[in-house]
Amino acid sequence: MCGIIGYVGHRPAVPVVMEGLGRLEYRGYDSAGIAWIWQGALNIARASGKLSALESKLATMPAIMATCAMGHTRWATHGEPCERNAHPHQSNDAKIAIIHNGIIENYQSIKNSLQQKGYIFKSDTDTEVLVNLIAEKRKTEPDMLHAFAAALNEARGAYALCVMSLDEPDVIYAARASAPLILGIGTGENFIASDIPAFLPYTRNVIFIEDGEIARVKASDFEIYALDGLQTVEHAEQTVQWDIQAAQKDGYRHFMLKEIFEQPRVISDGLTGRADACSGTVSMPELDNMPVPEKLHIVACGTSYHSGLWARHLLEGIAEIPVQVDIASEFRYREKLLASPGENAIFISQSGETADTLAALRLAKKHGLPVMGLCNVVGSSIAREADMTVFTQAGPEISVASTKAMASQMLALALMAIYWGRRKNTITSAQCKELVSSLFSLPRLLDDNLPQMREKARELVQKYATFHNFFYIGRGFCYPLALEGALKLKELSYIHAEGYAAGEMKHGPIALIDPSFPTFAIALENELFPKVKSNIVEAEARAGKVIVLTNPGMEVKADDIWVIPGVKSPLAGLVVLPALQLFSYEMADYLGKDVDQPRNLAKSVTVE
Repeated sequence: MCGIIGYVGHRPAVPVVMEGLGRLEYRGYDSAGIAWIWQGALNIARASGKLSALESKLATMPAIMATCAMGHTRWATHGEPCERNAHPHQSNDAKIAIIHNGIIENYQSIKNSLQQKGYIFKSDTDTEVLVNLIAEKRKTEPDMLHAFAAALNEARGAYALCVMSLDEPDVIYAARASAPLILGIGTGENFIASDIPAFLPYTRNVIFIEDGEIARVKASDFEIYALDGLQTVEHAEQTVQWDIQAAQKDGYRHFMLKEIFEQPRVISDGLTGRADACSGTVSMPELDNMPVPEKLHIVACGTSYHSGLWARHLLEGIAEIPVQVDIASEFRYREKLLASPGENAIFISQSGETADTLAALRLAKKHGLPVMGLCNVVGSSIAREADMTVFTQAGPEISVASTKAMASQMLALALMAIYWGRRKNTITSAQCKELVSSLFSLPRLLDDNLPQMREKARELVQKYATFHNFFYIGRGFCYPLALEGALKLKELSYIHAEGYAAGEMKHGPIALIDPSFPTFAIALENELFPKVKSNIVEAEARAGKVIVLTNPGMEVKADDIWVIPGVKSPLAGLVVLPALQLFSYEMADYLGKDVDQPRNLAKSVTVE
């Protein structure tokens, strides 16, 4: 969950690392720290709170000319957020420093053993245990590489980590197991980081470190070793197409707002090479060599789970493929997973590193289920471990609250449904062309309407900002969007919100409706509109205020009516989505919340 970056090269390293931490702060922001070796000493600076607290501390120090440094921004898993638990941690002999993203599951037994040997621990973290284990192994191993490997062979858990040692002041060691770690390759300089934006101003040439590998990184070169046996490993360099501008705010107040407004481009990019506006066809070469699934399992967490729920309507309605959607944290603990011939599974994750989704994928593979990945990050764990992967091409998403990533997932899943529908002949070429045409209309439609949608959201939040509870309701493909709208309001503004299938309101939840409990109803122009309209009447009959998100020309009465452009159902979800996001964004901003970094949350959930 934490952000890590290491640098060794020809530049002053501390400013480079601090700059990288600024682009990784979305991964964790309850404390931060940095380590460097200078004039024969291992130096560490740490601070509780956001990165600005560490910047203030460093500003009081003399100029630091070290050319090798590493830094960390933390999302707490072991130990409360405070300075003594902040990374980097150092060994008792002050010769080794470590930064770590992940969890060492057997840290307590290791800690007990080290305490019997006289080691003293100053923090509550599992990470401090690991750095002292490395120091203990260094007493008997011939060099740092072997000591590092010996310690990792004893430790169990998930990790991406960097280590510096006084033995080799111009070297950074790094390793990974079930957590992202990327090597950035420059000219006379190299980087190690948990995410690509950390070093994008300096290089776009990368190598994705694999599970069970150790990297030894110097300014002029690097080596990668297999943890088991320390044989050298070769990886091909890859070039990342993102640029640093994609990871900056471009004048927007928050990354989240920028990323909401990037959705027209994300849809346009996602259609490029996969759909043809003239012929009205869909091409997905990634899927050409596999049979059309007879049944699909969709497995994901959070916002990605909502994407899967939404896509079920398209996959069943267009391609006539039965779909079961599961929360990854539940799917992974199934006592028996019964897979039949012809079944496939899709695992959705923006980062491709979501711990529960990755574990669920591995369970499915163990039971012989063909697995597909749907993710945004080339080289991520899910992309590597899946039998095949569809990339969503959303580009870097910095705000913790996911926005354009969900739009890109929905688009990719819609294209898969259309592609399989044509292969099965469950839709005609004319129907395919109509769907493709609707998709191609979306970028321009959203570009034209997002500013007005934002203004309407601003208007509404000023009226509803004093409420402490919300219902979001919808039917059919709008139900998953109601779930997502409620999730966004909760995670950004800390207002309690619940998403419900509108038909379930009378089965208990309607008892909560009163003048202080408003309802946000999604009531679009489709065959379910009369049913949702009845639910709206039921809420108003109990003195509940109602916001209705609807299309032009729909006859409905409510306290507030928000009209958005109509699009062929169910592709209309791609217009509903930014409206819900803007309402939550404007609510959080109006209430003075930290929009890009909501409390208690981090971008990538890489631990269970």
